[in-house]
Order: sequence, then C-alpha cells, then structure tokens
Amino acid sequence: MAKPKGRPSSYSDEIADIICERIADGESLRTICRDEDMPASSTVFRWLAADEAFQEKYARAKSAQADALVEDILEIVDDARNDWMERRGKDDEGWVANGEHIQRARLRVDARKWMAGKLAPKKYGEKITTEHTGSLTVRHEDMTDDELARIAASGGE
Repeated sequence: MAKPKGRPSSYSDEIADIICERIADGESLRTICRDEDMPASSTVFRWLAADEAFQEKYARAKSAQADALVEDILEIVDDARNDWMERRGKDDEGWVANGEHIQRARLRVDARKWMAGKLAPKKYGEKITTEHTGSLTVRHEDMTDDELARIAASGGE
C-alpha cells in the first residue's frame, strides 16, 4: 500500500511560484499554508532563509500584495449593497442606514490601509514631516574651510 503524500517540505520553484502568485493576489501566507498541498508556513520561512532567489520573489509578491489590498479598499468603499435596510414595524417603517455594515466596511478598509502601509511604507505609509523649531549651534572649529566658505557665500544661511 502506498504511503499517503504529505505536505511538501523540499523547495520547489513550482510551489514557490504558486505561493508568490497567491500572495500577490492578496492572500495571506497563513491562508495559503492551510491548503493540504502547500507546505507549512515554517517550511516556507526555512526556504526564505536558505534561498536568495525565493527571498526576492517573495519580496516582490509582498509589494504586489500591498497593491492588491489598496484595490480591495476601492471595492469595499464602492460596494453600497447593504448600506441601507428596510425597517418594518408598528412605528418604524422605511429605509434606515445599516450602521453595522457601514462600521464593518470601515474596519475592513482601515485594516487594509494599515497593512498596505506596513508592506509598502514608502508608497502607502503615513507621510511624516519633521520640523525643527529651536536654535542650532554650529561650532566653526568643527567645520572645514570649504564648508565655511560655502556658508559665507550663501550669506550665512
């Protein structure tokens, strides 16, 4: 009797490509690794540690995953199917906002925005502006002649 086939544990370009394609489409590694024909997530992490080419493919897939999450956001906010519900009762009749659905949509959008910002901070992260408002003391003894000449030529700015 043949031994039942288990999860793959040896690296395979074919499986690595499938994993990366599914990640790029927006699936999480945890979800992918729940499939019986996929390796355990610990195996994937071992492959990542050992194979530079897979690391690069995986990084590109994670970047594409951020784009997929942003596309999901557009679908979520454009879907108004359950934003209203009909209320029927003795005193309440008519259409009312479905607050639960609207809040759930907001939560889904916020989660995807947060994750996209973590996966691709330069592209989707919060823009942080740093402003210096205090005085700055520069010791001319620590500056080269060229630096001092540049400051003198710029009028001290």
